[in-house]
Amino acid sequence: MKDIQNSRGFMGGLTPSATLAITAAAKALKARGVDVCSLSAGEPDFDTPEIIKQAAIKALNEGKTGYTPASGIMELKEAVVEKFSRENGIKTTPAQVIIAPGAKFSVFSAVAALCGPGDEVILPAPFWLSYEEIVKATGARCVIIGTRPENNYELLPSELEAAVTENTRLLILNTPSNPTGAVYRKETLEKIAAVAVAENFMVLSDEIYERLVYDDDKPHVSIASLNDKINELTITVNGLSKAYAMTGWRLGYLTAPLWLTKKIAAFQSHTTSNPTTFAQYAAVTALKEVDAEVEKMRLAFAARRDLIYSLVSAIPGVSCIRPQGAFYLLCDISSFGLSSSEFCSKLLDEQKVAAIPCEAFAAPGQIRLSYACGEDNIRKAAARLKDFCASL
Repeated sequence: MKDIQNSRGFMGGLTPSATLAITAAAKALKARGVDVCSLSAGEPDFDTPEIIKQAAIKALNEGKTGYTPASGIMELKEAVVEKFSRENGIKTTPAQVIIAPGAKFSVFSAVAALCGPGDEVILPAPFWLSYEEIVKATGARCVIIGTRPENNYELLPSELEAAVTENTRLLILNTPSNPTGAVYRKETLEKIAAVAVAENFMVLSDEIYERLVYDDDKPHVSIASLNDKINELTITVNGLSKAYAMTGWRLGYLTAPLWLTKKIAAFQSHTTSNPTTFAQYAAVTALKEVDAEVEKMRLAFAARRDLIYSLVSAIPGVSCIRPQGAFYLLCDISSFGLSSSEFCSKLLDEQKVAAIPCEAFAAPGQIRLSYACGEDNIRKAAARLKDFCASL
C-alpha cells in the first residue's frame, strides 16, 4: 500500500516557525498565571493608532466589505507609490505595486513567482528564519553566506560575487535586519547593486523595519533608489505591521518591475484573492496621516534599544553589537557551552524568560531578544537573564 503520509510536495516538509512557537508557549504560561517575561515576539506592544482604526470602521460602515482587485485597491496603490517616492526615492507606478495580506506573503509571492527548481537564492546569514523555508517551498536552493559582527553583519560584496553562479536568481537583503538589528551602509549597498547589475540577478529588499532606525549616521537606504539599473532588478517589500503597530491587520506591499508584478498578481489571484478590503482603506490613512504617532513609537523603541543593550551587554559571557534598527538584540551565548535551543529552553524553564534560539536563523550559539515591549519588562527580563547566566 502506498504511503500517502509521506509528502513529496515542496511545501509539505517545511519547519514550523520557531518564533511563533515560543511566543505561543510564553502566552500559554501567562494565561496560566505564570509571571513570564517575554522577549520573543517581533510585535510592538503599542495599540494601532486610533485614526487608523476609525478609518477601518468608516470603511465598514460604508459597506466596503466586498472583493477588490487581487492586487489591491487603486487608492492604496497610489498611496504606496507616493510613499516610495517621498520616503525612499524609488520610482514606481501603481501597476508595479501589489498589496498583500502581510509582508511575509509579499516575500513569499515574489519568491514563488520568480524562483523554482534549479535556481539559487543567496541568503546573508543570520537571516529571518522564514526566508529559508520560503525558498525551500519553491524548490529553489539556498546559498548561505555568513556575515560577521565586526563588519556590522553586512554582506561583503566580494563574498557575494564569489557565490554567484549561472543559476543565481535572487539575493534576499533585509535592512534594518531581523535578527541582528544592523542597518546597511549606503556604500555597501552600492557595491552589492553593482554586482547584481553586472551578474544580472534580482534583489529582494525586505524593508519592513525601515521606519525604525535610531542613529543619525546609519539612516535607512533603499537599494532600489540608487540608480535605474538596480531599480529594474529590485523587489522592494514593506508593510504596516511593525512601524504602525498593525501586526494583526495583515497588510504588506511590494513594488517590482512590471514583468514580475504581473506574475505575482496572477499568483496572488489564485491563492488569497485579495487583502481584506476595509483594512486596505485603513492603510491609506496609515500611510498618509500618522507620521507623528509613528515617530512617538520610534523614539520609544530607541530608548528601549539603549536600555536593553546597556543591561545585556554587561552580563558576563554574553556578547552583542548595538543594534541600529528594528527591535532585536542578537546575543552570542556560546561561551556557556549550550546550544541556543538548550539555552532558551532552560531560560524559560528556570527563569520564565522567553527568548528565541537562532539555529533556524543560521546563527547557532546565538539568541534573539525582542525589545518590542515595555521598559519594566526589559529590566526584569535582563535581571533574570543575568541570574541565569551566573548559574551556568
